[in-house]
Amino acid sequence: MTRTRRDLWLFWLFALLILATGLGLRDPWPADEPRFALVARQMVETGNWLFPHRGIELYSDKPPLFMWMQAALLWLTGNLRIAFLLPSLLAALGTLWCVVDLGKRLWTPRVGVYAGWAVLLTIQFTWHAKKAQIDPVVVFWITLSCYGLLRHLWKGPDWRMWALAWAAAGLGTITKGVGVIALLMLIPAGIAALRGWPQVRVHARDPKFWLGPLAFIAACGVWLVPMLVAALGHGGAEYRAYVDDILLRQTVTRYANSWIHEHPWWYFIEVALTNWLPTVLLLPWAIPAWRRRLRRRDPRYLLPLAWVLLVFVFFSIPVGKRDMYILPALPMLALALAPLLPGILRKPGAQRLLLAFTAVFSLVALAAGIAMLTGDPAFERKFMDGRDAHVADGLAWMFVSAGGFGLGACLWFGRRRAQVALVAMLTMLWLLYSLIGAPLLNDGSSSRGLMRAVGQAIGPTAELGMVGWREQQLLMADRPAANFGFKRDAALQFADAVRWQRQRPQARWLLVEEADGLPACVDKIRARDMGIANGRRFWLMDAAVTARCP
Repeated sequence: MTRTRRDLWLFWLFALLILATGLGLRDPWPADEPRFALVARQMVETGNWLFPHRGIELYSDKPPLFMWMQAALLWLTGNLRIAFLLPSLLAALGTLWCVVDLGKRLWTPRVGVYAGWAVLLTIQFTWHAKKAQIDPVVVFWITLSCYGLLRHLWKGPDWRMWALAWAAAGLGTITKGVGVIALLMLIPAGIAALRGWPQVRVHARDPKFWLGPLAFIAACGVWLVPMLVAALGHGGAEYRAYVDDILLRQTVTRYANSWIHEHPWWYFIEVALTNWLPTVLLLPWAIPAWRRRLRRRDPRYLLPLAWVLLVFVFFSIPVGKRDMYILPALPMLALALAPLLPGILRKPGAQRLLLAFTAVFSLVALAAGIAMLTGDPAFERKFMDGRDAHVADGLAWMFVSAGGFGLGACLWFGRRRAQVALVAMLTMLWLLYSLIGAPLLNDGSSSRGLMRAVGQAIGPTAELGMVGWREQQLLMADRPAANFGFKRDAALQFADAVRWQRQRPQARWLLVEEADGLPACVDKIRARDMGIANGRRFWLMDAAVTARCP
């Protein structure tokens, strides 16, 4: 018991070290982070929390729960750099807690710790946990829902867990529409119960069964009811369009007839085999063991594994796919893998494979760093646009340090403790990225460097308007900036911006993105080239530059 408790504390120490390091050291980066942070900041500034806005336009791509969390934390902390990342950090820790506690309840405390490690060390999980996107929060709600369902369905009933599971699915749905997929676990549970699998019951005939659907409706109603009342009762055509877009086009239509991110049906198999490293390396030993346990009719493996399969099928049906869509399936896969890990890690073949992965990963990092220090590789030129030269040197030494440390860990721990070398290498990599890599990349990735230069160029008393802007520019501006729409045609934005500028020509400047070229009326010789940020070139214009524009 003492050793298990020690291992548990060690796991949580590493989880905090890996996930929390770097908090407050960078600003939001595109594509999604600045959008959500901008919406959250506007909620705090305007007091309008019910209808998210991006600039002057309603933002209807996602429900607002995630942005509510960011806004609440911004209001509490007063620091955007901390507040925008805290929801992802808390959600990731919550996901790990659910997995660790489930492993303890279904098997042993030691299995719970193994399940936590399997999730934490998976590259895709940690990568998204250190970003301010909706997906880590959705993963938490879905995992919490699966947590409640498994506690109820196996050796149940547990009606509090049943209600919690449905409520978590509802909160996941108003975070991102796919939160409801946690309830797919009822399908294998129902089949197993009908076929007489031991200790599996749905308890559908008990009147308390309806506590679950009621909890789901109540959780969804936290946002849906006031939003619909306000939009349909008091809003105009713009708000009715918001309702249609967020409830139909961004959910049902997007699933049935995707218009972006087209990929073949096997796309998520590729994602799992690459983004779920190093966990998936152990599947050759896990799959035969799962088959044997399913033949013994063990529902502790059936329910999570069948649910993972259903999630893959669900997201593989539509044409539109993104790699993070299947991330919610990872915790349940890790849960089913955890009881097998002690035996698998004792196998020489598994030790050799983990050691080879650690060594190859370290060698690639080391080679990349040396190439950046001694030459000018193509991958370096690709991300150096708009960034200072010292960034490349800093990143190069980061790669060299991570690679050298990983190789040293391989030599120190050897073939018998390859998993420890793997933990050491990945921990050092995440720490170096959080403390060195992200701060170095921040000015160029967040547009802070661009907007700092713009503020210095126009002076502290000038007013700024933006045309063809992206969320990171409006978010990083050092003063309130006028905008003329986001989705509107750039020509219409520019016409409104010129009209706005001429109301106070001596004090107002325009920051314009050069997309398909600047308007012909612009005196480009007199405009100020502000360089490239996020792959786009921006120009700064005073009233003299736009004087010939109609």
